[in-house]
Parts: sequence; C-alpha cells; structure tokens
Amino acid sequence: MKEKKTLTIRDIADAAGVSPATVSLVLNGKGDISGVTRARVLEAVASLNYVPRVTKSSTEPGETLRFLKIAKHGHTVNRDHSVFISDYIDGMSAEATRRNYTLEVVSFEGQPISAVAESLAGAPISGVIALGTELTETDIRLIQGLGLPTVFIDTFYDVIDANFVDMNNEDAVYKVLSRFQQQGFKRIGFVASHVDTTNFKLRQDAFFKNMARLGLKPREEDIISVESTYDGAYADTRALLQSGIELAECYFCTNDIIAYGFIRALKEFGIRIPDDVSVIGFDNLPQSATMEPSLTTIEVSKRKIGYLAVTVLDDLINAAELQPSVKILVGADLVVRASDSRGEKQPSRRRSAKTTVRQPAD
Repeated sequence: MKEKKTLTIRDIADAAGVSPATVSLVLNGKGDISGVTRARVLEAVASLNYVPRVTKSSTEPGETLRFLKIAKHGHTVNRDHSVFISDYIDGMSAEATRRNYTLEVVSFEGQPISAVAESLAGAPISGVIALGTELTETDIRLIQGLGLPTVFIDTFYDVIDANFVDMNNEDAVYKVLSRFQQQGFKRIGFVASHVDTTNFKLRQDAFFKNMARLGLKPREEDIISVESTYDGAYADTRALLQSGIELAECYFCTNDIIAYGFIRALKEFGIRIPDDVSVIGFDNLPQSATMEPSLTTIEVSKRKIGYLAVTVLDDLINAAELQPSVKILVGADLVVRASDSRGEKQPSRRRSAKTTVRQPAD
C-alpha cells in the first residue's frame, strides 16, 4: 500500500499557480499580495485540505482568542438571533477570562469566506472560535486549513477533521416528539426551513429518524418549509393558509423565530393555539416566555457551548503535539409552557384550515 504523501507549501503553490514564497507570505499574513492572489492561495489550501503543522515550539502565541461572528447570508445570523449569539459570547468570555485570555469579537456580514480567512493569516492571536451557523463544509475547511487552533460552534460535521461544539439536535427533537406522543397526538407536523444551515438539516433528519423510532408515520403534506426570518416565516405560512392547506394536530418548528412567525399567521386566520393546533419551538429565546400563548420550546445552554469551545481551544493551544479533532454535543431540555398544552380539549374540536379557517381582512 502506497504511503500517503504529506502536502507541502510547494504543492499549494503548484495548485494556485504561484511561487512557494507567495504561499508562505499569504499563510503568514505578510507581504504586499493582492486580494485575488490571496484568495487563490486560500482556495488551494482548502481544496487540498492542507493543514500546516504549527507546533508550540515554533511560535509564540499571544494571549488573545478571536471569536468570528460570520453572517454569510443573514437568514439565521441576524438581529432576531442576537440574544443566543450574546449567550455564546458570555460563555466564552467568562471562561477566557478565567484562563487569562482576552476575547475579541470580529463580525463579518455578507463577506466572502476568503476575506475571513485572509483576516486570520498572520493575526496576533492564539486561537479562533468561529460561529459556523451559516458556514458550508468548504468554508470550514478553508478556515481550518490556516493551521490556527480553531473550534467551530453552532454547526457539526461528522466527517470533517475539525473541532466542533454544538447542540445535540437528535436528542432535542426526540424530546419534542415524545411530548407530542404522550399527549396523544397522531398527526404531527414539522415546520422546516429551506435556508441552508447545518443545524436545520440535522433537525429535519432527526424529525424523520425519531418519528420512526417512536412508531409514528409522518405525512408528506404535514411537512412544510418556510423562510427562517420572523417576517419570512409569517409571510410563507400566511400564503400556505390562503392556499387552503389542512393543518396537522401539532407542529414542531425548526426554531423559535420560525415558530413566532408561524403562530402569528395561524392566529390571524382564527386558529387557536393550542386549542386547535399545538406548537413547539427550539432555542428558548426570551420572547418565548412572554408571548401569547407562551411557547413550549427546547433549551440548550449557549453559555455551556461557549465555555466548552474555550476549554477545547485552550487544550489545543497548550498541546505539545498535534491533537485529534474533538466533537462535542451538548444536551437539551424541553421547557414546557402553554403553546402545546392539550388540556381538556377533545379531538372532535380540532379543526382544519381547509374547511374552517376564516380569511382575515386585508
């Protein structure tokens, strides 16, 4: 069996069509290199999965950790979700301070990932925590390929050799569906989102997997897809109701923001929550406790995820040799409130949007 060749800077140079010296300057953030050339080099680094072997003895890391708040398209990393992002930062900041690091936060909105990677090359930092919510597999490989100790949060990939701290989506969705089953619901719907994020995909996969695990059969017509912003979820749900869809008995919404827009549309069409339709969200954002009705939802400790990210990163920084990747999933709790409480209502009272929903006045 042929031994796998170790990639070198010359391999990257050949792939990018530049000199090895140029590659070295780009990876170290030095030299007067054009943005186009830097991007070409970084793309070659990502495509070849090149990981520079940087050891503690060859560098003198600073005492700063950098948190990258990355919004590629802004459909999930936006003002609606500022609370849970601040919770991540709180957890990181507390643990970074305890371990004598300074935490700096750098935001990127609508910029190419090559610009994010370029900002890291040669930066005077010890390590990186990247918000991976809107990152693709290629994006993660590009950032990882820079060779800095790096941890990605709010996303998860089984097969990428990188460090992840995320919520356990499968466990969380199981708790949601178990709750619905215990209440006697047979027809369980799912409000998905067509926005491309890994956690949304993981929750959708977990929905179907756990429906089968619990002996429940999903109906194709009860799986709907909406925009992930509040206004988008509201508008898409309103359009579905106007088209005359027949509603399921209950719905699990991919996240709380989607649940807010979904519930608003249902209420405008005279559908009572939870009397006619029960709803459970995901994230336990502050508004979930104060809205009417209050939203049953999944709580995952974002502070715990932030704390664990710094813990893993500190281990990587202080390791004497290259470490295997670490992948951590944080468990979830179901916070029961009013939006899914079946109470004393009888199945015969449940109505369908197709036959009984009143059309709101425009």
